Amino acid sequence: MSQATRTPKPPIVRETSSSPSGDVALGLLPLVAVSLTTCWMLARPTSHVLLALAPYVALGALLLLRLPPSHPGPGLGPGNRLTLARATLVLPLAAPAFMPGVVTGTGYWWLVVLSAIALVLDALDGTDGRVARRTGTTSAFGARFDMELDAFLLVALSVLLWRTGKAGSWVLLIGGLRYAFVLGGILWPRLRGELPPRRRRKVICAVQGIVLVVGLAPVILPALATVIAALALLLLVYSFAVDTWWLAAGGISLRPSRNPSNVDAA
Repeated sequence: MSQATRTPKPPIVRETSSSPSGDVALGLLPLVAVSLTTCWMLARPTSHVLLALAPYVALGALLLLRLPPSHPGPGLGPGNRLTLARATLVLPLAAPAFMPGVVTGTGYWWLVVLSAIALVLDALDGTDGRVARRTGTTSAFGARFDMELDAFLLVALSVLLWRTGKAGSWVLLIGGLRYAFVLGGILWPRLRGELPPRRRRKVICAVQGIVLVVGLAPVILPALATVIAALALLLLVYSFAVDTWWLAAGGISLRPSRNPSNVDAA
């Protein structure tokens, strides 16, 4: 009597999934690398790495504390990982804005390169947002994370451009208007209403970043940097004015829509 043949068991496949804290810890490697390179390019002591490291630790702690339990994983999710990767560029880029001393032409070229990479990664519609949509991991948390990082990048770039002397202190409004709008919402609750999606905001936000990066380039004369930054600021003021009016009027548009059901058309 022959023994029954045993069916071989399929190999055990162990799923490996990262944790949110693991994603944050992994981001320390590129952050330190970019920060050290920035210190070298700007002829700053390596101790200035702490100017990027401390905000990153605070950012990581905030992400872990505010990450919703129902957030689609694994870890922070693909889209948020990409946003965190952009943060490892933005924070070392922002650190020189608050460093003492003068940045040389070579240093500004390095900042231009970092800024350009951060803007390309974000792109017009947000590379991290597209990744989240394709992987089915979109969330309000991820959208807010992306928006706050974009806003902070504009603050850093506007401070850097102001420090070059190519534009007056008014250029700080490019980075500060969004926070003034948030403060206005605290004082006037109507401004905390939900705004419909508009392509206008994405385009004008992208214009701000591009203009500030171009203005930082050593080959751009102060007069040209002043003109393009002023035009960009006018666009930004217009965008905020439209949104403020819309919220103040209770959701009534400044101009009638051809298709009222399509809030994404404008």
